[in-house]
Parts: sequence; C-alpha cells; structure tokens
Amino acid sequence: MSAQGLPMKVPAPGLPARVRIHEVGARDGLQNEKGTVPTEVKAEFIHRLAAAGLSTIEATSFVHPKWVPQLADAEALFPLLDDIAEAREVSLPVLVPNERGLERALALGARSIAVFGSATETFAARNLNRTVDESLAMFEPVVARAKAEKVHVRGYLSMCFGDPWEGAVPVAQVVKVAKDLMDLGCDELSLGDTIGVATPGHVRELLTALNDSAVPTSSIGVHFHDTYGQALSNTLTALQHGVTTVDASAGGLGGCPYAKSATGNLATEDLVWMLNGLGIETNVDLTALTATSIWLAEHLGRPSPSRTVRALTPPPSSPSHKE
Repeated sequence: MSAQGLPMKVPAPGLPARVRIHEVGARDGLQNEKGTVPTEVKAEFIHRLAAAGLSTIEATSFVHPKWVPQLADAEALFPLLDDIAEAREVSLPVLVPNERGLERALALGARSIAVFGSATETFAARNLNRTVDESLAMFEPVVARAKAEKVHVRGYLSMCFGDPWEGAVPVAQVVKVAKDLMDLGCDELSLGDTIGVATPGHVRELLTALNDSAVPTSSIGVHFHDTYGQALSNTLTALQHGVTTVDASAGGLGGCPYAKSATGNLATEDLVWMLNGLGIETNVDLTALTATSIWLAEHLGRPSPSRTVRALTPPPSSPSHKE
C-alpha cells in the first residue's frame, strides 16, 4: 500500500528500542458507536488485529449492558477468542467495573483485567456514580481478588490532563490518585488524556512528578486522544521519558460516552508509521493493520479518521467509459 522503503528509518537518540502497543480499538474504540456492531464482526476484528502482530488487544468490557449497550455481548464474544488466548502469544485484557464484572470475566477465563478510575470528582460522579475515594474503595476488592487469582491488573486513570467540567487538573491531584490506584496492587497504570488537551510539556511534568512519587516509568502507559492533533507529539515526549507502553486504537476509533468532548483515540496506524520511521520495533505489520481498519470502516459505513489509513488506502477504481 505504500512506496517501498517508506517511511525511511532514521533513529533518534534516547528512545526505547521496542514499544508495546496496547490496542484498545475493540473496546474503547467500539464502545461509543451508535449502531450495534455484530458480535461476529467484533471477533473477526480482534482476530485480524492479532494476525497483524498486535500482542495486547483489549477485547471487551464487563460493565452492566445498560451503561454501555455496545459491549453487552461480552459473554458471547469472549469465547470466540479462545483460539487467540490459547496461543498465549496475545493478551486479551477486559475492563471490569466492580466485583460482579470481575466474576463474569473470571468465569470466562480472563487472565488480564483493567479497572477504570478518574483523577477528577466530576468525571468520577458521571462515569462511576461515586466520588474518587468511593471508586477506589470499590476497586480494592476487585484488584485483591484478581491478584489472588494471578490475573494481571491495569489501572486506567482518566482526566489526567484536563476535565471538561473542572478545567485544568493540578498535577499533584493526578499524582495522588495515581499513587492510590497503584497502591491497591495494580501492575500498570495508564494515564488517560480523555479529552485530548495535553501538550508535551504537561506530559513531561506529570511523568516526572509520578517518578518523584515512586511510580516507576516501567509501570506507566500513556493513552492520548487526538482532539487537538497532539497525540503523536505527546507520545514522542512520553517515549523520550522512557515510556514503552502506548495505547492506541486501530483506525483512530473511539471516544467516551460520558465525556462528549472526547474524540478519537490515537490511531494505531499513525503510531506505527512514526515508530517505524524511528526504527522502534513493534512487531506490527502496518499493511495488514491498515487493511483491517479499511475492512472495519466498511462495516461501520464511514471512512477511517486515521491519516495513515487514508494515505495508504488505494483510490477507487475509475469507471470504464465505452463509446
């Protein structure tokens, strides 16, 4: 789909040799779709992502169906992914909001879960119907049970760089909640720029503050939205700081049903194009990934917002004209 040898590999100093992409398209990407995506299409999407070389694919969410109707088929979907899970080469994390969600996930054999917290009180109230402290208390038995079952736990922290209701979020406030979340026993922390307002200096300051509070860079992932076109520049800043886990969504799908100003996630293809040019290993086949996003866009009935997908999409064939 692209010219041979492009992008040209030109490594930059101080960057990691390898980055693990935490693919969120099947969960975060599809949860905000207005129309129902058939379970079989979701399963095929995840299989195609795995075939493209993605090793961490967030599969679904075990929230109550009335809150996120698009992911109400979690029990039907997860067994369709058994062949991927059995290969043990692909991790299929799932989002769980509470102990009931964890029970549902464990019953289906999930070995990696995520809990979803907020750095701000307003978003915690709107998304979880709890205060920040109450949400942490809700997560405590979830994380404890998961760790007892030797299940990997990721802690998402949303609104780390700005909140649509509260505005700027003090770095110290984010650090406190992040530290509380990690102290529950989470294995990793994903910093969410939920409404896409972060800029590189802000990213650097937060990462430094977390390190100063004993949260190691090795435990941190970044989750940027591209609302203001800053997702790649923010990602590069995180890589320069030593972060090696980056969340992205195939085709740039995604948003947040509880924060209307949250637009699409960083597109996985745009991320891979940049990392390929920097000579950073991802093990992702960009051609296969792009074809997957084109295929899904056809099912969704609209073009992919990813600039790389658009650039690599073959133009439509011109109709032949007969005299």
